[in-house]
Amino acid sequence: MKKLALLATALAMVSGSALAADLRVKAVKAPPPPAFDPWDIAFGSSITNDYVFRGITQSNHKPSVSAYFEPRYNVTKDVQLYAGLAGASISFPNRAAAEIDIYGGIRPTFGAFAFDFGVWGYLYPGGTCHYGAAVDTAGQPLSAECATNALVNGNVIKKNLSFFEGYAKVNYTVNDMFQFGANEYYTPSFLGSGAWGNYASITGKFTAPSSTFGSSGLGMYVSGEFGRQWLGTSDSFYGTGFTNPGFAGPFPNGINYADYNTWNIGVGFTYKVFTLDIRYSDTDLSKGDCNAFTSDFAARGNITAASGTSITAINPTGVGSNWCGAAGIVKLSADLTAMTSLK
Repeated sequence: MKKLALLATALAMVSGSALAADLRVKAVKAPPPPAFDPWDIAFGSSITNDYVFRGITQSNHKPSVSAYFEPRYNVTKDVQLYAGLAGASISFPNRAAAEIDIYGGIRPTFGAFAFDFGVWGYLYPGGTCHYGAAVDTAGQPLSAECATNALVNGNVIKKNLSFFEGYAKVNYTVNDMFQFGANEYYTPSFLGSGAWGNYASITGKFTAPSSTFGSSGLGMYVSGEFGRQWLGTSDSFYGTGFTNPGFAGPFPNGINYADYNTWNIGVGFTYKVFTLDIRYSDTDLSKGDCNAFTSDFAARGNITAASGTSITAINPTGVGSNWCGAAGIVKLSADLTAMTSLK
């Protein structure tokens, strides 16, 4: 009997151990992986004291607000398709008060290299032609609107300045702190002027370690960009007809705009979805060449060769613009994505 009791006890222990083992296997069984959702949406808004684009103010050195909406589709974890709609307040010579952007492209990633290829359209609704004559310098007839309206400083500007660019960008991430990039943009008609435009730049960014501000959640970075804008010759609309003594004379076939360098450097602070960016921007364009390029409605100067301080080969009037000069930019923005920020 004693042997039978011991045997029964042993069998019970083995059976219990097997049951316990079986229960443990069932307890740690992994749940099925969640279904991959390739869709995401990025959106945000910003306010700045000066909207500067490639070193040139788009808001007459006044405040500007902007917003964007960007649906994204992740083909794989390394390939993303996207399209976007954005808008910003501006102050243009043709009195357009808004910029509407429509864009789209593809962002493939290969290891530490992140690429971006796409097309960007810039639309400027609500513009008015300002010329002050019935024909341009090539003798081409202009609309009644162009003939009726004129800027006080003698600059001329088209009603429609909309244009598009194709672009290619690459960003290389060295580590959690350092990133470097290169950008290339091309358009056959910059700001609808008829002059082709090619912009290339290099960028750099240093992101402070997450421990810099302890557990506050505050982040910081320092970034900068150096770029060069090449420009072709405008159409005859922008040729100048001034023939006063000492001036360079008319340009019936258009103005060969001056190429220029631009650069910016700044520091930014991040907290959750918010970024405060403080930046210095400048170009090497003279006030005269800046005026010829921008048709700045606020440009001032004298039209006599003796007193004009901004006379250049393509700006014979002596009117000078400060739209391309040094600028301090403060920008507060919020950027979110539906898949992460809103969860």
